[in-house]
Amino acid sequence: MSLPLDGRALTWEGCLNVRDLGGLPTADGGTTRRGAVVRADSVRQLSDVGWAALVSYGIGRIIDLRWHVELAADPPHELPVDIVHIPLFPEPDTEPWREIDMIHDATPDAGAARSAGYLECLERFAPSFVAAVDAVVGTPKGGALVHCMGGKDRTGLVSALLLRLAGVTIEDIAEDYALSGQNLRAATQDWIESAQDEDERRRRERLSVTPASAMATVLHEVEARHGGTRQYLLNAGADRELVERAERLLR
Repeated sequence: MSLPLDGRALTWEGCLNVRDLGGLPTADGGTTRRGAVVRADSVRQLSDVGWAALVSYGIGRIIDLRWHVELAADPPHELPVDIVHIPLFPEPDTEPWREIDMIHDATPDAGAARSAGYLECLERFAPSFVAAVDAVVGTPKGGALVHCMGGKDRTGLVSALLLRLAGVTIEDIAEDYALSGQNLRAATQDWIESAQDEDERRRRERLSVTPASAMATVLHEVEARHGGTRQYLLNAGADRELVERAERLLR
């Protein structure tokens, strides 16, 4: 099936991959609420016109999932909304990443490698996912915006958890995830072509795949291991009140 994108895809000058998590069908026959959560690539790319669009859309808090090293490259900018920085993963070139890269590289199929890497991150860094969900739910006023660099991997996982808590089907969440690959295609191709050698080019090609099946596999495995997203967060240390608020957020 094709997901409805009317009103969900947002054109904010400077960004390539912005959309509202509202307007998606839920298992109980409803739809997720618009304006509550937006997912995006790095908002530091926004022009002044893009920032004006973000503010006028009603965003009250930005949850930035990027590494500290990524923030260091940002230009100075006075931001008109509340910012919460929650590095979802440890900094690059650390031991956890070397171990995850080994798992990724040992999986021949690129889509399956993506799933394996995501699952390893969900298991290893579960408390960070709880912190991210908490920051989204705790937005004091207006909507929340979640972003990383490309808005595909870290943002994709947090968005998937929120949508699953709201009752969106795994199939539809996976399709929403795959939209990022389409939105980022031109930028991704430039990144691949800038590789210094063929080995690095192949590595970047593997890292760039975003098949819907990859996210579907992840969410089915979360169901199998934990009994669902709700229990995954509880097992990771979230309290029941937080999970219940997260379940209501997009409804």
